[in-house]
Amino acid sequence: MDQSAMYKLSYGLFVCTAREGDKLNGCIINTAIQVASNPNLISVAINKLNFTHDMVVRTGVLNVSVLSEKADFAIFKHFGFQSGRDANKFADFGMVVAYKIADNGVSYIAAGTNAYFSLKVKEMVDCGSHTLFITEPTDMVVLNDDRPCTYSYYQENIKPKNNAAADAAKIELLQGQHVYRCKICGYEYVGESLPEGFICPTCKHGAEDFELVR
Repeated sequence: MDQSAMYKLSYGLFVCTAREGDKLNGCIINTAIQVASNPNLISVAINKLNFTHDMVVRTGVLNVSVLSEKADFAIFKHFGFQSGRDANKFADFGMVVAYKIADNGVSYIAAGTNAYFSLKVKEMVDCGSHTLFITEPTDMVVLNDDRPCTYSYYQENIKPKNNAAADAAKIELLQGQHVYRCKICGYEYVGESLPEGFICPTCKHGAEDFELVR
């Protein structure tokens, strides 16, 4: 079975935000899809390892900001490469990129996005590594006409390219060891092989998203 076929599927990229008490948090997701028009229902899949996931489970309320092709890599790094369990992602974040609070009390990203949805959870489906939230919009707002950012566009135009010279120097220092690189965020694991059930500590993707670079 060729796992690389998964990369041929088309995805958008979004920031999913939640609020619990005074705690604001958010994470990058790639699954927010309309699944019915009458009633209007949107499915949102969130990895169970994300702190945002637990907040949505407990509160039943979330916002989804649609990232555009004008999104800066800083947004992906800020919301995708650290956990809300360890960092306050909205502390001084307005100095990096603008965010606002929607009518439902949850934040949404106001720069590098073209729309946002305020959603209320109607049903939760356990899908193993992820929970699929079936939600109903309580508000939908178009911010501008910028093109939405797809996963392919992110990989080709926003994500920084690896530095070949630095990689070569690193490999020289790691003689006799294997280096596995996450194709999503670039995190590198050094060892004989990836441990069974390994999860990237940065972006929370599994071993299937790692490639052997040496």
